Amino acid sequence: MSKFTINRWRLKLQKIIYEADTPAGKLFDIVLLITILASVVLVMLESVNSIDTKLHGFLNISEWVITILFSIEYIARIITVKNPFKYIFSFYGIIDFLSTIPKYISLIIGGVHALAALRALRLLRVFRILKLARYLGASNTLVNAIKASRAKISVFLFAVLIVAIILGTIMYLIEGESNGFTNIPKSVYWCIVTLTTVGFGDIAPQTPLGQFIASLVMILGYGIIAVPTGIVSAEYTSQSKSQKSNDPTTSLPLNSQCCSNCLNEAHRDDAEFCFKCGCKLHHD
Repeated sequence: MSKFTINRWRLKLQKIIYEADTPAGKLFDIVLLITILASVVLVMLESVNSIDTKLHGFLNISEWVITILFSIEYIARIITVKNPFKYIFSFYGIIDFLSTIPKYISLIIGGVHALAALRALRLLRVFRILKLARYLGASNTLVNAIKASRAKISVFLFAVLIVAIILGTIMYLIEGESNGFTNIPKSVYWCIVTLTTVGFGDIAPQTPLGQFIASLVMILGYGIIAVPTGIVSAEYTSQSKSQKSNDPTTSLPLNSQCCSNCLNEAHRDDAEFCFKCGCKLHHD
């Protein structure tokens, strides 16, 4: 077989495996997701003793079949890209490896095959099938907004911590050991639980004054929850407006075309080259 033919087949296989815009790519991803779901269900069923006792042979054979299929897919992903290490050490590459290896390790160490439930992480590939990559820009904006707000949020959390320490100490003095507030750290723990509106109920004030202070802490908790949300929301709005004004092309449609060199996705429909590494993109 000539080198040209091999490269052509590698390109076709790469488009099927890594892209979701083509009919073959969509079919591959859908079958892959169904297989992943089936694998996770099998692992869950195997953990139920009554089911495993009756269907142990069937479940074991099914898991081996799926593991072999995943192994073939993993190898195919490696050999179809120009830089295999880009895939091997990428986020999805590590997940694919971790979801495949437990069954093989179980031959040496028993019980490890249950880690095959990690295959559920592979369902993240649904982003490619549903073309949700176009919304990753919004998630990046949110991350940037959180980073830009970290100073304000840090100061706010430090203030909340001081309030929790003060109120916890007051509750320790008011309630005392007889009502469960045996020490200041435990009283601070109660205050934090109450401020965050979690309310485990393992410690509760018994005196009228303690209950009054607890009521104030509960009301204060609602305001404390709202403040970080407002800080991040304001920064997110600012980031969104800034990005739209600086990049008028952000509204262009995106596709799932994958760069064969760096595996970067979400290129614009009119893109001829990868915006990350500059490698030429192939088009039908």
